[in-house]
Amino acid sequence: MSVEAELRAEFDRLERRESRLSQVLPYFLLAISTIVTLLQPIWHQPVSGLPVSGLTLTATLWLLWFHTLHPEWHENRPLMGLYYTGLIALAFGLVALAPWYGFFSFIGYPQAFRYLKGRWRYVGVAATAMVASLSYLGGWDNIEQAGLWWGWPLLGVLITLLAGVFSYFAEVAERRNGKQKLALAELHEANVKLEAALAENAGLHARLLVQARQAGVLDERQRMARELHDTLAQGLAGILTQLQAAEQTLDAPAALRQHLGNATNLARESLVEARRTVQAVEPSVLAEAQLPEAIGDVARRWSEVNAIDAVLTTTGDARPMHTDVEAALLRTAQEALANVARHARAGRVGLTLSYMADLVTLDVRDDGVGFEPDAQRANASVTGGFGLAGMRQRVQRLAGRLDIESEPGGGTAISVAVPAIPAGGAR
Repeated sequence: MSVEAELRAEFDRLERRESRLSQVLPYFLLAISTIVTLLQPIWHQPVSGLPVSGLTLTATLWLLWFHTLHPEWHENRPLMGLYYTGLIALAFGLVALAPWYGFFSFIGYPQAFRYLKGRWRYVGVAATAMVASLSYLGGWDNIEQAGLWWGWPLLGVLITLLAGVFSYFAEVAERRNGKQKLALAELHEANVKLEAALAENAGLHARLLVQARQAGVLDERQRMARELHDTLAQGLAGILTQLQAAEQTLDAPAALRQHLGNATNLARESLVEARRTVQAVEPSVLAEAQLPEAIGDVARRWSEVNAIDAVLTTTGDARPMHTDVEAALLRTAQEALANVARHARAGRVGLTLSYMADLVTLDVRDDGVGFEPDAQRANASVTGGFGLAGMRQRVQRLAGRLDIESEPGGGTAISVAVPAIPAGGAR
């Protein structure tokens, strides 16, 4: 059972106990008062038997009719105000005739809180206190005989003050209990809504799992496509370039051997990278060197193969980064250089790798023929090119940014910025 359910059950038990007590207590006090009063002749104290019996019977019927038999009237404030007034009047009459009915007059305190509201409660408490003070002074006859008319109101005021203080704390406790009950009701309603929401979300959770699995499959397909493009496609393009160059130098054995050697090396490297792609591990260059050295080695070998100057500049505090970060920057450098070789007709390429506090950036600039970046992106799906789109997807997976600046005849600049996630850090 939950804590909320236990508290609600405890409140219900207390309310049932309080309700039973409030039903029985008036009759119990009336019975005690009547028994003690009827025993008074034993101690040679006279009792007005007939008037006391008549008022006792009237009080019993009054309680029975309003308090017990018609609980649906209890929320009718004007009617219960009439009932309370009659109850105090009967208690006053009984106490005036027989002081021991002061036991019965005590019922005025709890019933004032049960059937009256606001300031009327304290009016009821004051009226009950005056009846009780009459009992303490021995009833009406004793006040007349002893001349204690001045003592009755004085004692009544004192008892009213004491009863008012206790009544105030009782009212505070009642308000606190009401707030607790309201809080428990709101908590119960919230729990019911939460259980309904959990039941409703169970199916949604299952659907989200299916969608997440499908998204994972799609993401893996895109990763494989990027890796294959960055390895096999670039390698095959380089091999094709070398074989075409070799075909044009059939009459020059030395140049022919150089081109064939380059093609063989490119094929061997592409094979290694393809195997690593299938195994989903980091590029082979990064497995053997830090990122600046790896990009520098890629630029050097690319420069040798394509006869284009490529220079890497590193700024900032070079430090190990997360494998995905370094792989994204290395693949960006490879793809950018491959694009330069295929399209730019450049004479020089500059690469800048910058380490900053929260970012790592890579800039690749060439002095080639340039292009219209917007037109290139618009035609990518038609021409089948995957390079720039693949670079952008790879960078976006790391919450990074890729910017392209180019214009016809003005060269091209590609800038990539990714978060500086340290080695071993969580993505």
